[in-house]
Formats: sequence, structure tokens, C-alpha cells
Amino acid sequence: MKHAVIGAIKVRPGARKEVLRSLLAHRERSLRDEPGTLGFEVLVPNDEADTILLFELYTDRLAFEAHFFHGASILQGKSEVGHLIESLTGTHCMLGSEVSESAA
Repeated sequence: MKHAVIGAIKVRPGARKEVLRSLLAHRERSLRDEPGTLGFEVLVPNDEADTILLFELYTDRLAFEAHFFHGASILQGKSEVGHLIESLTGTHCMLGSEVSESAA
């Protein structure tokens, strides 16, 4: 079953542009180099200057865990801009269409 994550990153005041640059590069590396990464979108809220949102989609939870806990790209991003991030939260989700199909 596919595994999705909605992430919310709070950055230090004035740091969003630099963190965004790093996240967009991380997105490209993840999609290119991590076979279990199916989708990765970086979202910039209009009314929250200190926030960046993520929508990530993986083949399964194991692919997410490989990305988050062992991925070279995430380690690179943390070394580049980790000091500019105040918090990172994630909501783990199943795709509604898959839940609906399995209930049938």
C-alpha cells in the first residue's frame, strides 16, 4: 500500500528562501535517486512566511523510512540548512483510493 506524508517545516524568520532552495534540490535528488519515491511536492503557503509544506508519496512505508532515515539527499539537506529549521512535523497517510478499494 502506498505511503504518503504531509510535512510542515517551520523555518527561522527570513530563512524561507534559503530552505526552499535546498528543499527543491532535495526533491529533485529524491525523485531521481530513490526508486521508492513516487512524488514529492514542495508547497509555499501564501500567508505564512515561516512555513514550507511538503507532500511526499512513496511505494510503501519502507521506502519512506529508507528516504527519511538513510537517504543521502536528506543528510545533505540537513547539513545545508538544518540550522535554519525550527521544527518539522509529519502526518503519515494512506491514499483514500487504496483504503476504499481494500474495503470493497
